[in-house]
Amino acid sequence: MQTKTGIIKRIVDVVLTVLLMFLMAFQVTGDVLHEWLGIGMTATLILHHILNHKWYRSVFKGKYTPYRIIMTAANTLLLLSIVLTALSGMSMSGHAVPFMYGLINVMTARTLHLAMSYWSFILMGLHIGLHIKAMTAKLPDQGRTVFKVFLTVVSGVGLWLFLKSGIVNYITFQTHFAFLDYATAKWLIILQNLAMLIFFVHTGFVLSEITQKDKDRKYSPKPLIWLCAAVIIGAVLTFALKDNSTDSGFSNASRQISQNTTAAQTEPITATQDSTIVPAAVNDGFILIEGGSFNMGSHDSENWRIADEQLHAVTVSSFYMKSEVQNENSKRS
Repeated sequence: MQTKTGIIKRIVDVVLTVLLMFLMAFQVTGDVLHEWLGIGMTATLILHHILNHKWYRSVFKGKYTPYRIIMTAANTLLLLSIVLTALSGMSMSGHAVPFMYGLINVMTARTLHLAMSYWSFILMGLHIGLHIKAMTAKLPDQGRTVFKVFLTVVSGVGLWLFLKSGIVNYITFQTHFAFLDYATAKWLIILQNLAMLIFFVHTGFVLSEITQKDKDRKYSPKPLIWLCAAVIIGAVLTFALKDNSTDSGFSNASRQISQNTTAAQTEPITATQDSTIVPAAVNDGFILIEGGSFNMGSHDSENWRIADEQLHAVTVSSFYMKSEVQNENSKRS
């Protein structure tokens, strides 16, 4: 019976990992499937905790070693982040559980869901990594070395992808919109997510190594070398392959405005594309912002799109803006 339970646990763990990969790839699944995968993930996690109910019984029993402290903290934070991810996701649901829409304010739910989903992703990787030492215990020495090299190289690439994707802004609650890449092949997006997950798996694996005593009753710091190597690989890739075009659209827009304003200051202008007549030169601190058209709102496939974000074209006339503006009220005070 114990063997059958162990097999079921492993199957559930694999299912959770696969679901996680697709849940973190919204541009692959789309809105409807994303919601139903989230419901499936929630149900599978409930099953996971039922199968591992003995862990809850032992929380307040026994001695807490450094490894057990880290394991308990990671598990607790993971459970909390998953609960918040599920609640915030259901609060924006338009398909799976629409009756829960608005349970949490939509704008608050967006920010919370984006941050908590990536925290769940990170903590899930740590959780897996903290268990890998037991899974690889039977590997021969040469096999363990190959495994560590694999983890180091792939997790280095994963760290680079993590930094490149701007996820730091998501987990620090700095934005409620995810800037998704729809140009990359879907299978490659899944592999990229897997590489990012492996970085945190590697981190968890190293934590398990340095917080558990070896045969001579000492804690070994040697595994830190592997993690440092992964960080170096990620840092080298970040600086070597830095591409400004992968930044958000806001930086592209700011570069375009900068080019327009520079041209406005150095070249005489008689009329803009929308036939607005402007002076040939401006010497009083104002700069010209060129008019043009752009799409306001969000596309039907946009992450967590709501009804009042209908995509529509907007045309703005050219106008002048003073480069430095002083608040007169603050000046008086």
